[in-house]
Amino acid sequence: MAAQHPTPSPSPAYANYQHFLITAPAPLVAHVEINRPAKLNAFHEAMWLELRAVFRQLSTDRDVRAVVLSGAGDRAFTAGLDVTAAAGESGVLASSSDGEEEDGARKAARLRRHIAEFQECISAVERCEKPVICVMHGIALGLAIDISCCADVRVCARDARFAVKEVDIGLAADIGTLARLPKAVGSQSWVKEVCLTARHFGADEALAVGFVSRVLESKAAALAAAVDMARLVASKSPVAVQGTKELLNHSRDHTVEDNLRYTGVWNAAALQTDDLTKALTSGLHKRKPTFAKL
Repeated sequence: MAAQHPTPSPSPAYANYQHFLITAPAPLVAHVEINRPAKLNAFHEAMWLELRAVFRQLSTDRDVRAVVLSGAGDRAFTAGLDVTAAAGESGVLASSSDGEEEDGARKAARLRRHIAEFQECISAVERCEKPVICVMHGIALGLAIDISCCADVRVCARDARFAVKEVDIGLAADIGTLARLPKAVGSQSWVKEVCLTARHFGADEALAVGFVSRVLESKAAALAAAVDMARLVASKSPVAVQGTKELLNHSRDHTVEDNLRYTGVWNAAALQTDDLTKALTSGLHKRKPTFAKL
């Protein structure tokens, strides 16, 4: 299949990002590419800070209703954390920035703040009001799992090679995998196996446990499927779509009773939308509805 070429950015404001390429492959759809292919899209601090900015902007962009997230290049979605670059830039394990020696409590406080900010940056993908479809291919290690677990839908190419790698570099994963992966798949035993061993697993295994919902033969095919899915989502009422994402995420983390109560409060407002009438009327007249920006 021929390579897909990026289309113009959905907004000139997105052109200023250094590490992400944001394009518009379909109306109301944004495509975010991690854009460091020469380094297998590995992350350093400036990248995760920029990731937060990108998804915060997308969250409130009225011209975007669905987001596709992928990695540039043929070799990797992302190889995870660029340990050398990240350590050199942040120096989180070294002394304080003013060169003073710190006791254990002060160093722990600084590390806690650093970890919390890192977590917040990756969580921006999940907190984006718009549905996010993650397309993985090639190498997808460590931080790739953290990021993809924040997405609403995950698809991958046949060549995808995954691993929760943190134990191999001497730490417990702390940016979201251990919190989200157990809720994304159906087997606690499998989650503990891959997290404790750091072993690789492939696309078929990821599909079998429910980590991804589709496996396509190539990156191009996976990306095309994701864009088609995003286009379909973007054609629906944004009030309904964004409400559905919010309520499903709430359901994951709360009891049935709590979620029913929250849904009632949410829909007490959301049911007042004109989208409901437009959708019903369009269905009766067999025409495609058009919904106002949200």
